[in-house]
Amino acid sequence: MVWYHFCFASNHIFAKKKLVMKTIILSLSGDSGCSALSPFKVAVLQGNIIEDKDVEQLVKGLTKDQVQYLLGTPLLNSPIHPMRWDYFYSVKVGDIVVGEKKLTLKFDSSEKLESWILEEESMGNS
Repeated sequence: MVWYHFCFASNHIFAKKKLVMKTIILSLSGDSGCSALSPFKVAVLQGNIIEDKDVEQLVKGLTKDQVQYLLGTPLLNSPIHPMRWDYFYSVKVGDIVVGEKKLTLKFDSSEKLESWILEEESMGNS
């Protein structure tokens, strides 16, 4: 009889704690619109990281080796367009593209930097 009473009491306490935990979880998920239960999404960085401080160091007349030292190996170095290098960088969280940068460099016939164009797009939370 004592054993039955002990088991019943401990099961009752366990059930009560379980009910309290369920209530807390449901109330928290109700306040946040179930976003607390959605999976964590990692930011995925792709391409060459293009920082403003590196782009500011570009000057006309740099050699290809000097440019590569500053920015790293270009993402696209086509044999069809040997005087053009393309760098691309994007940040994606889940299915949403947060931002993109594209840097196009053009070299003259003596393989010195002639011009560059930086295209930057920030999507935000769209």
